[in-house]
Amino acid sequence: MSTREASTADDPVIESFDQLVAPMIKGEKPAADWRIGTEHEKLVYKRDDHRAPSYDEPCGIRDLLKGLEQFGWQPVEEGGKVIALKGADGAISLEPAGQLELSGAPLENLHQTCAETGRHLEQVKAVGEKCGVGYLGLGMWPDKTRAELPIMPKGRYDIMLRHMPRVGNLGLDMMLRTCTIQVNLDYSSEADMVQKFRVGLALQPLATALFANSPFTEGKPNGYLSYRSHIWSDTDPARTGMLPFVFEDGFGYGRWAEYMLDVPMYFVFRDGKYIDAAGLSFRDFLEGKLSVLPGERPTQSDWWDHLSTAFPEVRLKSFLEMRGADGGPWSRICALPAFWVGLLYDQTALDAAWDLVKHWTMEEREALRSAAPKLALDAPVPGGGTLRDIGREALKIAHRGLAARARLNSSGDNETGFLDTLDEIVATGKVPAQRLLDAYHGEWNGDISRVYEQSF
Repeated sequence: MSTREASTADDPVIESFDQLVAPMIKGEKPAADWRIGTEHEKLVYKRDDHRAPSYDEPCGIRDLLKGLEQFGWQPVEEGGKVIALKGADGAISLEPAGQLELSGAPLENLHQTCAETGRHLEQVKAVGEKCGVGYLGLGMWPDKTRAELPIMPKGRYDIMLRHMPRVGNLGLDMMLRTCTIQVNLDYSSEADMVQKFRVGLALQPLATALFANSPFTEGKPNGYLSYRSHIWSDTDPARTGMLPFVFEDGFGYGRWAEYMLDVPMYFVFRDGKYIDAAGLSFRDFLEGKLSVLPGERPTQSDWWDHLSTAFPEVRLKSFLEMRGADGGPWSRICALPAFWVGLLYDQTALDAAWDLVKHWTMEEREALRSAAPKLALDAPVPGGGTLRDIGREALKIAHRGLAARARLNSSGDNETGFLDTLDEIVATGKVPAQRLLDAYHGEWNGDISRVYEQSF
């Protein structure tokens, strides 16, 4: 989640609807300027007893952040506490229970993306070695209850932790117990954004299946392959889901802005602090009728903050975010952007991907979204077959799309090699969570602590 550093004195007040769509319009870029931004979270644990470290304890989360400053990262503080870092490779931030996230820099190609990921993992492991800290690349804590997890000192999280139980049963699990990989991608025009949004949303269950990596809850199999994805189905219906309106005629920047105006607020940031506005209306804010700030109207930064508080499977800000994948190891952190760049950054590939899904009804898309967390590649798809069949076709398209981009490394290799791990998953039909379950029921003999052998 984004981290605000300060209020801006010259932040313009929103006085027209045009200002609400301005961030999306500003995001338009010619194809030559399209970039790839990859975000990935990891679970942090103490090696001696596998517990999640608190913020303040010696060699806890604070000291981990401080230790990363040796690599040139600059601290970002809130209330006198370091809660994030910024640097050449983007930003490092904290999720609510201390999950560590890298929001990578916007990069030109996947070779750079994978190198950035490698640098980050080397750095956090170097600090972790000194502190007895390790990192898990999973979609969810496999063995921790909510009560066993610490809370990070970020004001927006206090507000969300209070609000989540009012609107769903699993929102606290989303905040405290899950990890994801996401990729942020550009578009050239409103029409290009719409096509990419629709393809991304329709195929998000495939990404969920390929990256499914959260089959355990509190030490036992939970009946799902991506429980992280299931959690989103009972978090907050006002800000999650498959967004039927995206597939309707007339969808564009304006319709997205209208949707965001209907998403209830979480907070307003003023003078370095978060003011609780959970459940209030941004439309009221536009009219100066927000009860917690009577008479005050929102600024552009308030709107940008609000754009970050919706959590559908694909999200629009000034770029598109693909949000359907569980956390995982280095190879899959590189594979997720490869999958989406291959499908969305070449027009021939994008058209072919749309042909795969354009005939699906909204009911069929919803059914697939519901089935994927439990069945992964075995989930039935409209017209017959399974997600594994769609996966084969989508990966062929992604390979062609990456080959057409022809972004080469110093050895002359294009970007298609980053899809190898996904090719293997589809070839075997076995997703990461199923391999974990095989180990749990086999060589681990039901000992969930063996999962920590999967550390980065």
